[in-house]
Amino acid sequence: MADYSLLEKYEAIQHRFDEVGQQITDPSVMSDMKRYVKLNQEYKRLEALVKAFKEYRALIENIESGKEILENESDADLREMAKEEIENSEALIPQKEQEIRLLLVPADPEDGKNAILEIRAGTGGDEASLFAGDLFRMYSKFIENRGWRMEVTNVSEGTSGGYKEIVAKVSGEGVYGILKYESGVHRVQRVPQTETQGRVHTSAATVAVLPEAEEFDVELKESDIRKDTYCSSGPGGQSVNTTYSAIRLTHIPTGIVVTCQDEKSQLKNLAKAMAELRTRIYNMEYQKYIDAIASKRKTLVSTGDRSAKIRTYNWPQGRVTDHRINLTLYNLQAIINGEIDEIIEKLMVEENAERLKEAEI
Repeated sequence: MADYSLLEKYEAIQHRFDEVGQQITDPSVMSDMKRYVKLNQEYKRLEALVKAFKEYRALIENIESGKEILENESDADLREMAKEEIENSEALIPQKEQEIRLLLVPADPEDGKNAILEIRAGTGGDEASLFAGDLFRMYSKFIENRGWRMEVTNVSEGTSGGYKEIVAKVSGEGVYGILKYESGVHRVQRVPQTETQGRVHTSAATVAVLPEAEEFDVELKESDIRKDTYCSSGPGGQSVNTTYSAIRLTHIPTGIVVTCQDEKSQLKNLAKAMAELRTRIYNMEYQKYIDAIASKRKTLVSTGDRSAKIRTYNWPQGRVTDHRINLTLYNLQAIINGEIDEIIEKLMVEENAERLKEAEI
């Protein structure tokens, strides 16, 4: 049965959609980049809502016209077609209503942004670094499959392989909204290469995903930043350890430090470091929002508390368990090869249910 109360919201949404559409063509709005971007984001959300409402209304009209035919027509073929139209439309109504309810709940405005992905080896020594390397390859393949782009900005390699730390920028459509579910502690259970007795060890790595700040999100004063240059110690060809191309920026008011040594050019490293610094400062404020919703949504609790264990990768049993939604899958090899779509989709479904419960639409 259709929930006709949803249609009551349509007129106001259509009116706001038309209003925002006019505003984004206003030269005074276009000259204010911060306002223009926010209005563009609202326009896209309202556009999806208006489209869903029109499709929903069309389904209701199909049902009503079908019932009218059944009441007034005696032609057997027409009546059969009307019955079929009613059945098909009624079957689609619940799905469309759910879509509208989700669209009515404001999404995290950061979801459409690019992201900074950080992976750090945790407890477990060399094995933790190797696992951090496995996670980086997993995300690299996932990002490649999505058609996104990844640029590594800082690397600290492990003594026996893998990474003590690796930081990368990920660019593409809706990157943060998808990768944000990966923030937290990832635990691995397997026999390390150095283990002679064949005993299973537990190690961990921490993943942090931050929405990338736009230039207009954070105003940085040159006087608040200390810039240091030093010789690069990572990949970079012949210039490594011979030119001062690596950059370290310290934001004096907050104490935040970022480094970038991925490029041979000091100017390119500076640009990347400035972008990352903006993101880290921006995320100090954004974290307050995350903390506020973390207690309500178990799917994002790990983002609120980055020490929370979110997932275990058990090599002997070929098992991966996401502890937030009690999901266990026995396809570890596929997952470690980048096939994490199923896990993220189930987390999204769970979060959408939580958002609807909060909003009570």
